[in-house]
Formats: sequence, C-alpha cells, structure tokens
Amino acid sequence: MGTQFRGARVSAHLAVPLAAGLLLSCSIPGFGAQPVPAPFPVTPPVTTVTPAPASPVPRGLVLPPVPAVEPGYRAPAATVPTGTIVGVTQQPFVGIALNDAIALALVRNTDLIVSAENRRIAGYRIVAAEGAYDVRFAVTPSYQYQVTAPLSPFQAGPGGGPITQTTGGLSGSFSGQTQSGTQFAVGYSGEGIRSNNTANGFNPYYQSALSFNVTQPLLRGRFTEARRQLELARINAAAASDSTALTASNTITSVAETYWDLVAAWRNVAIQEEALRQVQAQAQSNERLVRRGAAAPVEVVESNTQVSVYQDNVLSGLQNVARLQNQLKQTMLADPADPIWMANLVPTSPAKDLPREPSLGDVLLAALRNRPEVAQLAEERRQNDVELAYARDQARPQVDVSLGYTSNGFAGEPASLLANPIFSVFGPVFTSVDQLIAYADMHGAKIPPLHVTFPSPPPAFIGGLGTAMTNLLANRLPAVALSVTVGVPLRNRTARANFAVAQEQQQQLTVQQAALVQRIAFEARNALQTLQAARSRLVAARAGRIAAERVYSSEQRKFRAGTSTTFLVLQRQTDVATQRGRELQAQTDLNKAVVELDRVSGTILDSNGFTITSAGSGPVPVTTLPARPSPAPAATLSPLPLP
Repeated sequence: MGTQFRGARVSAHLAVPLAAGLLLSCSIPGFGAQPVPAPFPVTPPVTTVTPAPASPVPRGLVLPPVPAVEPGYRAPAATVPTGTIVGVTQQPFVGIALNDAIALALVRNTDLIVSAENRRIAGYRIVAAEGAYDVRFAVTPSYQYQVTAPLSPFQAGPGGGPITQTTGGLSGSFSGQTQSGTQFAVGYSGEGIRSNNTANGFNPYYQSALSFNVTQPLLRGRFTEARRQLELARINAAAASDSTALTASNTITSVAETYWDLVAAWRNVAIQEEALRQVQAQAQSNERLVRRGAAAPVEVVESNTQVSVYQDNVLSGLQNVARLQNQLKQTMLADPADPIWMANLVPTSPAKDLPREPSLGDVLLAALRNRPEVAQLAEERRQNDVELAYARDQARPQVDVSLGYTSNGFAGEPASLLANPIFSVFGPVFTSVDQLIAYADMHGAKIPPLHVTFPSPPPAFIGGLGTAMTNLLANRLPAVALSVTVGVPLRNRTARANFAVAQEQQQQLTVQQAALVQRIAFEARNALQTLQAARSRLVAARAGRIAAERVYSSEQRKFRAGTSTTFLVLQRQTDVATQRGRELQAQTDLNKAVVELDRVSGTILDSNGFTITSAGSGPVPVTTLPARPSPAPAATLSPLPLP
C-alpha cells in the first residue's frame, strides 16, 4: 500500500522556513533556550479569605460575596521554553503523504483491527451454525456375559441349570438433518449370541439389521431453529463487514481531516515565524531610530511587546502541531512502541485543487448505493425477515410424517431339539410307538412305522455372520413403519406473541429506512453547502491577503518617509499575518469539505483503495501493562472558610 517513509524528507515550502525560523528564534532575546531559573518561592497557605470589594450593582440585585483569590497577582519572571515538540527525536522532519497516512491507518488502526477481528469471529460463527447440519456418525462395539437363573423348564440351561449367554455386537449410525427440517438416520447393528438356553433353536445365532428412518415436517418445523441460527450468522457476518467498512470510512475521514489540519498548523507556524522576523526587524529599526533621536523610546517598548506576542503565537502554533501529530499517529498506529511515534511528521501532499461541484441528486444516488449505513439497514431487514419467517413457522400446527424401513438378517447353527423340554417329552413316546409297530409287524401286521422326525430350519438361515449379512442384503426379513404425528397447541401464545413482535420490528425498520434516507439527504445538502461556502471563503481570503500585503508594503514606505508610525506598521504586519492565516484556513476548510463530501457520497472507500480483506490486517502488538502500584492514602481536604 506504499506505507514506507523516506526519513528526513522535507517539503520545500514547509521545512526550510520552519528550520530557519527555529534557528533564528535561538538568537531572539528571551525566546531561545535559556537557563531555567530556581523554583518559584512558595507562598504560605492562606488562612483567611477576604471578600473582594463590592462593585456598584443595579438596585434590587443582590450579589453573593466573592472571595479574593490571589489579589494583586503578577506572573513571576521566567524564560521562554524552547520551540520543540515533546516525544519527537527524529529530526529535523519526516515527510508523509496523505495516501501513505491513510494506508497505514487502514492496516494498523486499532478500531479497524478490532472490527476485522469481529468480522472473522462472525465467519467462525457461520461455521459453528453450519455444524448443526453435519452428519453425525456413531459406532458402539459391545460385549456382554450374563448368567441368569432358570425361571421355568422352558427357560433353563441343560439339566434345568442356569442360562449362560455371551453376546458380542457392533452398531453404528449416520444421522443428520436438512435446512427444510427433514431428519434422517441410517443405522446398522449386528450381534452374535451364544446361549445354552434349551429353548433356543439356534446356538450360536447371529442377528443383523440395516435401517433407514426419515421424518419430514409438513407444517411447523420446516423453518428450524438451526436454520434460523445459520441465516442469522450469515447476516451478522455481512453486518460485521458493513461495520468494518463504516469504521474504515470514519477512519479515513479522521486521517484526512487531521492531515489537512496538520498542513494548516505547520503553515501557521511558518506564518507566525515570518511575522516574528518582521516584527524583530521593526524593533531593531526602532532601536536605531531611538539611538539617533529620531523616535521616542516608547516605540521600542511597543515593538518589543509585539515581539513577545508573536513568540507566544509561534509556541502556540507548535503546540497545535504537536497535538495534531499525536492525533494523526493515534489514528494510524496500533503499537505504542512504533518508531513513527518518535517522528516529526510533515505533510508532503499538495493542497487539493478546486473540486468539481456535483449535483445534489448525484450525491444522493451515490450515497444510497455506497454508504455502509444503507447496507447495515438492509442486513437488519434481512434479519427481521428471518425472525418473521421463524415466528410464522412456530405458530403453525405440527404435522410430521415418519417413514422407517429395516432389513433384518439372521443365521445360526441349529440346536438339538432333544434338549428342548417340549420335544424331549414326545421323543421317547414316538420311539416306543415305532417299537410297538415293529413288534406288530413281526407277527404279521402290516402297520407302517411313524418315523416322526423334528423339522429342520431352512438352509438359508443356517450359517454364521456372513449368512446373516447375506440374508440382510437379500431383504428376506423386511420391516416397514409409517406414522403421522399431529400436534395442535390450544392457544400457542408464545409463538403468536413472537410473530407480533417481528411484525412491529418490521414497521420500525420501515421508519428507520425513511429516517436514514432523510439523514443522508440532510448530510448531502450540508456537505454541498459547506463546499460552496469554503470555495467562497477561499476566494475572499485570497483577495484579503493580497490587499493586506499591498497595504503593508505601502505603510512601510510611508514609515521610511516619516509619514507613518510604528503602531500603524505593526498593525499592518498583524493584518498580513491574520489574512495569510485566514487564507490558509480557508484552503484547509475546502480540503476538509471535499473529504466530507466523499464521506457523505460513500466514495471515500473506493477512492482510497479500501478492501474489506486488508482492513485491520496489521500485526497486533503484545503490550505488557506495568504492575499496578499500591493506592496512595487519600488526602484529607479541609473546608475553605468563607466570610
């Protein structure tokens, strides 16, 4: 972004006069660096307060008594401080252009860094809200060993003993939801069971199941809470970007206005130094005239008084320069240890030319298209639309349709039915009958034997876990479930109230939109009027400065010819300095009016190369705060006795 500085780059129209003025000021009596006097004597504390003498007051007006505070005060004698700027070590000057100052502020300004962090936080919250639609996978391996008491002859182990069962299984599922409220789940379970229960026809046996379940809301629930949170998170992210753009707009405006104020402040110091040199020359001329007897000594006193006035003006101008430099650095920097804090900044960008004055309609259209506040209001309306849709959904009755389908698999090793207590009773009977039939056949009877055999399970279900999986995939044991859930709240006051609140907020946004358009129109009218007035003041100030310079030159010629006085010459000098400062202030006001017009129209971001991704992207310094000192004892104040 071109944020590098070239050290000691001094603008021709600023640095040379300033450096010469500072060097020349060292030779002015009472202005340069002088020894610091001893501390002022401390006056003992006043124990009594005498009221000031009462002034004549209008009849009927009663004034309260006023204590006499420091009566007859006279300032002690002191030396004039040096013309330096506190906290600046890089001398003489470091030049900085306006675009470099804005580029630094867009990257390092603390407000923009915080705003950029908020924008990134809003992005993370979108990711967190999207997590509600993540497909969740769960897997559960299990193992169980259990010994149970025989409850009956049909639930017992061999010989009527306890049942010992070992179960090992694995189950897993995928589940999730969609933004339309559909909930789905796909699950699988499989287990192998080994049991000595004599009632079981298989030992061991294997069971498996693959299930699909879908639940779809038809009325309430299609706009879910998860969808609401996701859409609000997306809107908040856009609003955070709009907030960053608004902060950047204000930051650029602050930097530009401070920059042009700093230009005016440095030029004011140069003007005051030039006036100081002129007054000094006049004082020296008066001294020569007094020595020759051509002027009264009071002329020297008058000119020296004017010298003191302009000394104070120079130092006051330097104080304003220091204040504006600190303000500009505060806006540009984020690190209190940044070396730029030690730089003596001098603006190097030239003053703006007279800008083209746009029409009010063009400014309004540009503002409605570019202003971050308009985008923020649009995000608030989107947020209200989400709340309104969610509240409307919650006010509906519940009608949910659920569909489930399961394919089961089964296989095992057939157990001997003779161990079953039921078949164990009939088995000997069938054997005895066959023996009797055989005996009868031996004596000539022709009776066919019973040959009673116990049925065997189908071959498809005989096997291990692989056979159970094959049966599952072959869909030999399907199960289908369909259900409808209907829920109608009798009053549903919460949902109805939330819907009414969302409608009222929608009306509020309509009013806020009208107020925003009105405020933009108000700012556009004021910005254009301010621009016109600044142009007019600049024209008038230029004419005033030219006239004052001509009058001052004429007064000097009259003074040299003996037809004028020192008072008039000094007065003309003051007028020249005043008109030069007025012209400079008019140019500064015009520059700031252009900046304000850019801000109002919303073009200040594009014209300064602002991008949302680079805003506040500078490194965040880690600053350790000093340890907090122990609090000092509170001072005891005594009331001041009044008369």
